[in-house]
Amino acid sequence: MRDASSGNALSDTMEVNDETQAPGASWLPRGDDWVLQLSGAWRGQRAALPELPAQDFNGAVAVDAEALRSWDAGLAAQLWQQLDPLARRSVTLDLQGLPQGLQEVLALALHDAPPTEEAAVGPAHGPLERLGERTKTWWADHRKTLTFVGEVLLSMGRWVRGKSDMRTSDLMWQIEQTGPRSLPIVSLVCFLVGLIVAYMGAAQLQRFGAQNFIADLVTVGVVREVAALLVGIVLAGRVGAAFAAQIGSMRANEEVDALTTLGVNPFDFLVLPRVLALLIVGPMLTAFGAAVGMAVGWLVAVGIYGVTPLEYVYASVESLTLPHVVVGLIKGTVYAVLVALAGCLQGMAAGRSAQAVGDATTASVVQAIVWIVVAASVLTVVFQRLDF
Repeated sequence: MRDASSGNALSDTMEVNDETQAPGASWLPRGDDWVLQLSGAWRGQRAALPELPAQDFNGAVAVDAEALRSWDAGLAAQLWQQLDPLARRSVTLDLQGLPQGLQEVLALALHDAPPTEEAAVGPAHGPLERLGERTKTWWADHRKTLTFVGEVLLSMGRWVRGKSDMRTSDLMWQIEQTGPRSLPIVSLVCFLVGLIVAYMGAAQLQRFGAQNFIADLVTVGVVREVAALLVGIVLAGRVGAAFAAQIGSMRANEEVDALTTLGVNPFDFLVLPRVLALLIVGPMLTAFGAAVGMAVGWLVAVGIYGVTPLEYVYASVESLTLPHVVVGLIKGTVYAVLVALAGCLQGMAAGRSAQAVGDATTASVVQAIVWIVVAASVLTVVFQRLDF
């Protein structure tokens, strides 16, 4: 009887230990706040954390791990997946209830989570409050951009005075990477778009028997507007994204901080060579793209619509005036500089994680294209008003 009772007691103890060691997690409401309670041993377990029941709330989120027996990287990864969207919405997170090591891992992972638009708006409910919060967010973003542009101008001033940390070899390297290596994709895009412009324009002109004006249409359109716009968009996707990824990776690896510690200005060393490189190659690529577009216009006019080769060349030379060339080169230069600024801005503002670098790369392309479209609209209106 004594042995049987001892065996039953041992069995009960093992069942209690199994229940204590089993991983558990649950969300509990606490007023406007939510608490995630963790219990048991999570080391080597494949249990999943439950989803937060309330997605929209005005309170905070806390974690209670008093009953947590052990943990590993799997639990840390699941906690990050649960808390990262909340951190992006600027929800207050209380991680004091976690073990010290787990606190440090999550704090490092959540530190660079950029706030989303919803987080920027915050818990404001009234229309005036929402307008004020959005205005504050808009001004904070634009102030960061203006500060970056000011730093670039100061860096360029130091370079002009011969006091810059920029190396000539870095500038030559960036020119080689952004200029000659962009020629194939610029040629392809300008050829195809020039073909579309020439063919569609000629199809409309043929209805009035005005095939002789194909040269004027293609030359003025490509040289003045299309070539610069295409080069800017190609550079935004190829070069601007590369700038953001390169500088963002250096920030994630703390190389930018190391340059500052060594007394090297990161704007002189990283940003200025890239901006100057696109300032130099921008008008060259624009001129090359315009030449490709005019050449494909010649093929369409001569090969399809029966315009004589010399007639097309003569009409192109007559329509290719100096104002058209200058306007096209100015626009190409402005677009290229905007691409460099957008890429370097997003790279210098990137967080210290792989996801943050990817977000910065995507943002650089979007921002560069938006800036190019806005600049194209403004410059077109300005030049037309100046009758230039």
